[in-house]
Amino acid sequence: MEIIKIMPCLDMKDGKVVKGIHFVDLKDAGDPVENAAFYQKEGADELAMLDIAATLENRKTRLEWVTNVSSVISIPLTVGGGIATLKDIELVLEAGANKISMNSAAVKDPLLIKEAAEKFGSDTITVAVDAKSNKEMPSGFELVVSGGTKPVGKDAVEWAKYCQELGAGIILPTSMDGDGTQAGYDLKFTRAISEAVEVPVVASGGAGTLEHFYEGVTLGGARILLAASVFHYRLLSIREVKEYLRGKGLQVNLE
Repeated sequence: MEIIKIMPCLDMKDGKVVKGIHFVDLKDAGDPVENAAFYQKEGADELAMLDIAATLENRKTRLEWVTNVSSVISIPLTVGGGIATLKDIELVLEAGANKISMNSAAVKDPLLIKEAAEKFGSDTITVAVDAKSNKEMPSGFELVVSGGTKPVGKDAVEWAKYCQELGAGIILPTSMDGDGTQAGYDLKFTRAISEAVEVPVVASGGAGTLEHFYEGVTLGGARILLAASVFHYRLLSIREVKEYLRGKGLQVNLE
């Protein structure tokens, strides 16, 4: 049985960890370095850090944030936000990231996925697929970019399949409808993606209870469970989540 991984996510803005609901109404959720060290100590398998304003502010990822966070952890770090070229990826990896996540830039230039996978390896390349419900799309989900502000007119599930074909090693779907609500992952969207691709899928957006994490695996088909608010505000600990999942018969690393 595959080991299920827990991945806290640091959404970054102005040097601080922030968390919002539906990608807006952002609130301060602490210092990134302190949070990163805390999550590793708690048993996180991986860590994500997303520079959520980079694309909207038309700038690159702040490399000093990557350096500072990577210096206090040894678990894999995925960094996203403002990554638009092979050089950007190179700089982020040199700053200490193990993987990168791209979204808007991949939609704008899908060949970037292929070139990045060929140069840095598929395992290094995560494509974030943000979507919102749209009944006019074949899957019922429309791809959105720029922090959820721009609908693209593409079917999100078809896009995820294409990303895998181009060489993406991980798909990270987030439903804008569920983000930050703690009402549970959008299982319909997560499952639609996990059934369409063979690479690992990260459940993201909306985790609020122990059951939500379990459902992300059993109903959503995810292999990696990402969460932010529930960990930042110490509503649940990573150990609690892992012990619950193990008690339900799932494989986790509990060291």
